[in-house]
Amino acid sequence: MMSSALPLALAALLLSGSAAIAQAPATPAPDAAQPAPDAAQPPAPPEGAVVSLSAVFAGDPKPIRSGLVWRVFDDKGDAGQPAVVARSTEAAPNLSLPPGAYIVHAAYGFAGATKRLTVQGGAVAERLTISAGALKLSGAIGDAPITPNRVSFSVFVPVGNNVEGRLIRGNVKAGEIMRLPEGMYHVVSTYGESNAIMRADLKVDTGRVTEATLNHRAATLTLKLVAAAGGESFAGTAFSVLTPGGDVIREVIGAFPSVTLAEGDYVVIARQGAQVYTREFHVDSGFDRDVEVLAASK
Repeated sequence: MMSSALPLALAALLLSGSAAIAQAPATPAPDAAQPAPDAAQPPAPPEGAVVSLSAVFAGDPKPIRSGLVWRVFDDKGDAGQPAVVARSTEAAPNLSLPPGAYIVHAAYGFAGATKRLTVQGGAVAERLTISAGALKLSGAIGDAPITPNRVSFSVFVPVGNNVEGRLIRGNVKAGEIMRLPEGMYHVVSTYGESNAIMRADLKVDTGRVTEATLNHRAATLTLKLVAAAGGESFAGTAFSVLTPGGDVIREVIGAFPSVTLAEGDYVVIARQGAQVYTREFHVDSGFDRDVEVLAASK
């Protein structure tokens, strides 16, 4: 029985509808797996694109074949920090990216280039131009090359009148390829661990490797405290090497430690227990030798 709370008009509509359904011939239910013929299909999501990237040096149409690191960031405008969505160390990568706005960055050592990119669909090719070259450094004494593990380099960018205004990188090894933006650089070469230092101003040109050899005037001396010339050296001796003006250049301990010094005059102080011995000596460039301090001389 129909509830008395139900409005009469709604009850009559439900009853008439029920009667019409009862009189209508039965039809098979549509297959649940098949959509109704007139049902609206959701639009297919937009396809992304394969983005082909390459880079060239300024003024050179040939692509860069090595040394590149690619990073692709999502471009959020001013909304926040962009996140890396793709990365590659290939020279010319092909990256699949969904539709959107991106920032592409190609790093070539300390140099690089950036470009904004919009992906809508289909294949996309982008080429970035980098103004960069490289430095390759070495050291020598006269015509003799210095062993690479005995010399190191620091590379600076001049700022104003200060040639060492900003350190780009220190402890650069001899023979190492250092990729840099085009421009002028100040290089400091250190031979050994003391005062054998040479400096040079070098220019890096786009697309070229600038090779430079910094020539030192120095020698490596072996310090010894001996009882007599040519005798056996005393172990555990503390040596101090000073300039004639008294500035300390190097302090070492051992039976026969080696020190590399720039050409010039020096004083060595040898301490063995409570005893102190001294000697003056001269360094000639390229002439490696022993410097003996006689324990009998005070």
